[in-house]
Amino acid sequence: MRRVYALSFLLAALGVADDNRSLGDRTRQYLIDLVRLDTSNPPGNETRVAEYLKQVADSHGIQCELMGSDPRRMNFVARLRGSGHGRPLLLMAHSDVVPADRSQWTVDPFSAENRGGFIYGRGTQDDKSLLAAELAVMIEIKRRNIKLSRDLILLAEADEEAGSTGIQWVIQHAWPKIDAEFALNEGGSILETKDGPKVFEVQTTEKIPTRITLTARGTAGHGSLPRADNPVLRLARAVVKLSDSEEPVKLNTTTRRYLREVSKLPEYSWLGPLLPRLDNPITAQATANQIRSHDAEIDAMLRTTVVPTMLRAGIKINVIPNTAEAQVDVRRLPNETREDVLARFRQAINDSLIEVSLAPGQQMPATEPSSLTTAAYRAMEHAIARISTLLCPTCPVAPPTAASSARAAWPSTAYRSS
Repeated sequence: MRRVYALSFLLAALGVADDNRSLGDRTRQYLIDLVRLDTSNPPGNETRVAEYLKQVADSHGIQCELMGSDPRRMNFVARLRGSGHGRPLLLMAHSDVVPADRSQWTVDPFSAENRGGFIYGRGTQDDKSLLAAELAVMIEIKRRNIKLSRDLILLAEADEEAGSTGIQWVIQHAWPKIDAEFALNEGGSILETKDGPKVFEVQTTEKIPTRITLTARGTAGHGSLPRADNPVLRLARAVVKLSDSEEPVKLNTTTRRYLREVSKLPEYSWLGPLLPRLDNPITAQATANQIRSHDAEIDAMLRTTVVPTMLRAGIKINVIPNTAEAQVDVRRLPNETREDVLARFRQAINDSLIEVSLAPGQQMPATEPSSLTTAAYRAMEHAIARISTLLCPTCPVAPPTAASSARAAWPSTAYRSS
């Protein structure tokens, strides 16, 4: 770890030499340095990355600061001033990574080892590669003295796994200082088939994680005397009812656009004839089930998903407990509220002795998908078209809905691009 900090402290002295390297070389070095800073969450320690970024930004004369409530888990914010003709554009990336089981790695997960032209390490894909690229772009704009019509802001957020010290804290305590009109976040991808790339995906919305607890209560007793109010049995029936119920299909502008573009591909020719049936309330549910048999990921874009994941009851096999709990992982559609989901759960279970409640922890708000007609989205379409001329000149840009979350629901207009 000492050599990592040595590299960080030397950056300010690299000044001219750093600027003489190619943009690709500088980006690669930023990635290597970032991966070597262990920010496994828990515990996080994202301040290591924030301080590194500040040293790099300071060496290039870029205005920046650290902000947050926990000195060990600070967020980094840098800004290039524009003319003010538009509200800022925000570049986002999280600085924490999930823990790595070193026994499952063939390299040190925090070594950023180069093997065959590939850099291996925790965070190389999620999300320090994006952070390195955004930092490099900001520095390149500064070096070239490019005139901007709006401020460009880079936010390296802490705590992507929970959000409380990261984007949630920034929104609640520092958003007036940022006040971005658009945000570019992680995500997005290139949809590929065996024949190569087919669709460039710019994500405009994501499913919202919602954790729900089902609680059954009864009378404790000995296992030798069966009881009708055994909470384990009541909970089991509730879980089955919930699993047997169907969440409603709800399409929005993002979903319709994505399905229309993807259905043009030969590999997805089966999808085209089904689209009109998705818009018909009478046939939508059965059609979504048919789509699930072909592609579970597309099915997950169409409706809220419900997956029981954890059960808890009892302390001994021969004792009937007085409570039993199930944890349910819900990924709700972006414009659905928590109350909508709770109401459907209670209706499906139809048991007044089953408590349906939100699990403790962060709860993200409902939000509409980002618009497909903004200047930011059109600019991304144009940029992708220019870059992809040789790779796939006929490939369209389409907006998927992610089943997972990268906290893009917090800013009001967020786009996710690879």
